[in-house]
Amino acid sequence: MREKDLLDRITVNPAIYGGKPIVRGRRMAVEHVLGMMIGGATPQEIVDHYEWLELDDVYACLLYAQKLVENEYVEPSVEAATSDRR
Repeated sequence: MREKDLLDRITVNPAIYGGKPIVRGRRMAVEHVLGMMIGGATPQEIVDHYEWLELDDVYACLLYAQKLVENEYVEPSVEAATSDRR
């Protein structure tokens, strides 16, 4: 599936979870899918638990998260740089 098609699965609705990114307009926030994966669930296990969810929805959540951080750069603080030298 094309990147754009995957990202189109992620929507925002101010009436659902305060406008956080959700999967296909449903009450499943991207953060919930990511949290399940962090907890050890596989994409297939997540899909098996939610009958309406598709594997591409899980991949869309991963892609969305990757897009958020791909150009992020965190400048180390002077304190952190100094403590690394010890």
